[in-house]
Amino acid sequence: MSTRILGIDPGSRLTGFGVIEVSPRRTVYVASGCIRTHDAGIAGRLREIFDGINEVIDEYRPEVAAIETVFVRHNVASALKLGQARGAAICAVATHGLPCHEYSPTQIKQAVVGRGNAAKAQVQHMICSLLSLPSMPQADACDALACAVCHAHHGQSGVLIGDPR
Repeated sequence: MSTRILGIDPGSRLTGFGVIEVSPRRTVYVASGCIRTHDAGIAGRLREIFDGINEVIDEYRPEVAAIETVFVRHNVASALKLGQARGAAICAVATHGLPCHEYSPTQIKQAVVGRGNAAKAQVQHMICSLLSLPSMPQADACDALACAVCHAHHGQSGVLIGDPR
């Protein structure tokens, strides 16, 4: 039996997505890409993210989603925008009744590379290796695939965001 996992790397201008299929014997790449927002206003961008994630779910039919948590480095305004983009993506997932789990950047790096402080290039290299990809996906799509792989490695131990019903 296999499980299809949607990984999401939220962003207000560019939201990455990655879909993998996990079975007891292997993990297989299904699809990845980015949802680019074009609207100048935040409300329009959030709608584009919501619609884009809905389209991905309709096309690839995942059974569960995993999304990266928001972290604040220096710019609080950026973190707030990221949180809004994340909310739009979570709402799309919830609309489809899918369980949605969240993972921190450190958890994702730990699951993919084995070190929570791994460099972005190391994560990208491991994603290409683990999923036997012929070329490097775009950075945001690769981050989303890493989130999906993290969920596959963690099973159901990620924090579940709300009730999917």
